[in-house]
Amino acid sequence: MEDKEGVLGSFFQEFGVLNVQIQSPFSKGLRATHQSDRFLETLGESTRDSLSERTVQVPPHLLERGKDSLDALKISQEPSLVLVHPGSGSVHKRLEPRRMASLIEQLWQEGMYPLILEGPADHDAVGQVLHFVSRPPLVLRDLDLSQLAGVFGRVAAYIGHDSGVTHLAALVGVRTIAIFGPTDPHRWGPYGSHVSIVRGLPCSCESWETIKSCVGKPCLHAPVEKILEASRLTYRGTDNTSPQNSAETALSLATPQ
Repeated sequence: MEDKEGVLGSFFQEFGVLNVQIQSPFSKGLRATHQSDRFLETLGESTRDSLSERTVQVPPHLLERGKDSLDALKISQEPSLVLVHPGSGSVHKRLEPRRMASLIEQLWQEGMYPLILEGPADHDAVGQVLHFVSRPPLVLRDLDLSQLAGVFGRVAAYIGHDSGVTHLAALVGVRTIAIFGPTDPHRWGPYGSHVSIVRGLPCSCESWETIKSCVGKPCLHAPVEKILEASRLTYRGTDNTSPQNSAETALSLATPQ
């Protein structure tokens, strides 16, 4: 965080903290590109290039909670489950509802079983997508993060936008298809060889205020076919072993497609 006037630093020193190191991870003086590396550089720690990063293994009791969440909706434990999250922290980072609905319809046609994830702030986003779907999927609602981690351990793939949920999916090792628009995946994209990043045209907006006023948002015209292709690769390569149950999955920076 920032401490332009030194108030925070003085506060810690007053209470006897010997080493006070404060810097904003948004500082232009940092060399690293990816935001997680910028946090590490801020702390004087080694960045990803010299670290062996791995996914987090979902413990059995959380996998069981995930199973219970699916069982409550009478969802069979089949290898073609694809969890789709229409929401994001900002409406400006979401696919247009018709495009997301088209994706869900085509997942059905490909023989996959889409499930919708609705978080506390996703009611409108989910409702708009379901309005355009002729075969509405079941919706998982009101999951806490522990339950959600367990659900990730029970699905073949996850599709979502630039959001905290997408980062959680990548962290626990589920095959993740991350849809990016105005935000830069080189800066904000989740890590992992199990992650595919799909986006439209590179964003040309100069600021977040410009993004808010951009009507067409060509950066969010992510081709549905590209998202489907990533899903097909996941579906064809799926067996009964969840990738997130292996703690040996190496993480690497996803390459935009």
